[in-house]
Amino acid sequence: MNWKLWNRNKDQMPAPDQPDWERALINRVAADYLRDQRTRRRWGIVFKSLILLYFIGLLAAATAPNWMEEVSPTKTHTALIEIKGVIASDSEASADHVISALRSAFESTQVKGVILRINSPGGSPVQAGYINDEIKRLKAKYQKDNDKAMPVYAVAADLCASGGYYIAVGTDAIYVDKASLIGSIGVRIDGFGFQDAMERLGVERRLLTAGSNKGILDPFSPLSETQREFIQKVLNTLHRQFIAEVKAGRGDKLKGGDELFSGLFWSGEEAVALGLADGLGSSSFVAREIIGADAIVDYTEKRDLLDTVTKRLGASFSAGMLDQLGVWFGDAAPH
Repeated sequence: MNWKLWNRNKDQMPAPDQPDWERALINRVAADYLRDQRTRRRWGIVFKSLILLYFIGLLAAATAPNWMEEVSPTKTHTALIEIKGVIASDSEASADHVISALRSAFESTQVKGVILRINSPGGSPVQAGYINDEIKRLKAKYQKDNDKAMPVYAVAADLCASGGYYIAVGTDAIYVDKASLIGSIGVRIDGFGFQDAMERLGVERRLLTAGSNKGILDPFSPLSETQREFIQKVLNTLHRQFIAEVKAGRGDKLKGGDELFSGLFWSGEEAVALGLADGLGSSSFVAREIIGADAIVDYTEKRDLLDTVTKRLGASFSAGMLDQLGVWFGDAAPH
């Protein structure tokens, strides 16, 4: 018995002294129940349809071309490319995204100069290296083809550290805000050691490997001195590569000593004094005063819904390996 229906329609129920009142009562309750079920089904269909339309709209927005971004401006302008967040293969600051935007900017006949606006704590040495290399390749290629050099400038926002700075040194000049944080030229590997905790808890670690060092950096196994020395050697190699790029990009502008490459970071004002940056200025300042093209067009490649899902699935293995090793330029290691 649906007591909700009974209470709602009890005044309309047949009286017990009427003939066949039991049958009439059952018919009335059944009819009300069916009516209630039909109403619920109708509303359920409405809600499901709205949800379906919502997801269809998301899919259409993700797959449809963004005509506003594809239309090339007809007047001379400055191309702006954002490098925001951790630099990794599955992030918006991946080499694929940044390089694609760079190529679009260099191919446009209306672009007078390129600004890389960097707000990043760093990330993958490989991804940062790809971008640094591509900046130099594009500049050489288009200078050779067009007999002119396309200027590329880095503008630091809140943070231009580690891998972010690795990218910046590949540009013609670096501009910062006086309060920006610049530097952190170093490499790190993160990890934890739970061996003693396992022993106190009486838990046995069963790690089977083919290769005596395959389990290196396993948090539940001891790290031998030989392995520690090997990892330090790898870090030193990556650090040396980083320092070489900084010196190649900044040259005689650098005014500090070895402390510049110790992993320390400085304010934008201090960075200018140390030669890590060339001057104070925002994106609009560089576009107006340095490049000479006030109009700024955003060339940043935006990630759509499908791209986000597929790239996360495709990069899950490599990202997982990077997380396990924990090799990062500076302060961008995942937490």
